Amino acid sequence: MKFSVAIVAAMVIAAVSPGLADPMTTPAMSGPIVADPSPFSVDAGPGGKIYITGALTGLGLWQDHPMPGDHNTVADLSNGQVFVQKTDGWLQFYVQAGAYSLPSLGAEYFKVDKITRDTFGYVPQAFVKIALADNFSVQAGKLPTLIGAEYSFTFENMNIERGLLWNQEPAVSRGVQVNYSSGPLSLSVSWNDGYYSDRFNWISGLASYAIDSSNTIALAGGANIGKTDYSTFATPFFQNNSQILNLLYTYNSAPWVINPYIQYSRVPSSDSLGIPRAASMWGMGLLATYTVTPHFSLSGRAEYEDSSGDLADGAPSLLYGPGSKAWSLTVTPTVQYGVFFARADASYVGASDITPGFALGHNFSNKSQTRLMVETGIVF
Repeated sequence: MKFSVAIVAAMVIAAVSPGLADPMTTPAMSGPIVADPSPFSVDAGPGGKIYITGALTGLGLWQDHPMPGDHNTVADLSNGQVFVQKTDGWLQFYVQAGAYSLPSLGAEYFKVDKITRDTFGYVPQAFVKIALADNFSVQAGKLPTLIGAEYSFTFENMNIERGLLWNQEPAVSRGVQVNYSSGPLSLSVSWNDGYYSDRFNWISGLASYAIDSSNTIALAGGANIGKTDYSTFATPFFQNNSQILNLLYTYNSAPWVINPYIQYSRVPSSDSLGIPRAASMWGMGLLATYTVTPHFSLSGRAEYEDSSGDLADGAPSLLYGPGSKAWSLTVTPTVQYGVFFARADASYVGASDITPGFALGHNFSNKSQTRLMVETGIVF
């Protein structure tokens, strides 16, 4: 695995250095893991402070019905990343560098070296942000997606693995994004390359409204306004030629965080792309965390997905074959003391109306998968 000694050294320095500021808001973290309240910073003179934070974590996994090339048990680095950012003034920036794995339910587990190399590289997110006013900014670079209820990296989320609905969403896109806020309303619009396709033919957006201090609603979506006739390991062909929409609600009032959402996506037919029939998918998810004590919390996730189409008609497979369905349950207890945390996932995926050759297991014909996972490390 390629991982710079300099990055590891920066992590160690940041982990033991005195803090000088509030917790960082980037990368975003939905909890229950919380950022270091005293992050390390460097005084850059007239340029202001530059903050150096990061995550160093590892995981262990047991699963039944592994995919071909996968294993029943796995031990791996889940995050070896450092985050460097400037968060004030008219010119700001964010650089995220290092190695990471991207475990997700109902999909093959790929180890950290392959994921990092074949998805978003050793700098998965990096952008420059120009703050033209307190409520208006423009940013450009490798941006986190505006779509979905879960973030890309394990430490950012309530559960170790991302869910079934996350598998349908973009994660990182190259592009330009405009942000505006006015009172309880926040708007973001982005022109980007969708599922990291390097073809700038996607438009995505996010509108959120804070009803009060505890309740927020949001609408997020995106669409390929052109056509992309190729795919890579990081760029799924059908999803990258799709349209996707989320309706999200968040309740955040201690000790609860509750986040239900609905998702709809559609792949239109296209003779030029070899898609003779359109297919669609809708799903719903519920994410929740209950803080039992200042150091212990319990999170859970429930999901359901339903896809349309028929293999005989040439419809694309968006799940486990055209017309297949799936559901999942995940439970995650978490303990955190300072920068150190430990947690465990117990998850189950069930599928129905599958097409053999598109589902789970060594022969892609199993209808279920159970996983047990542990993750521990530091966020500094």
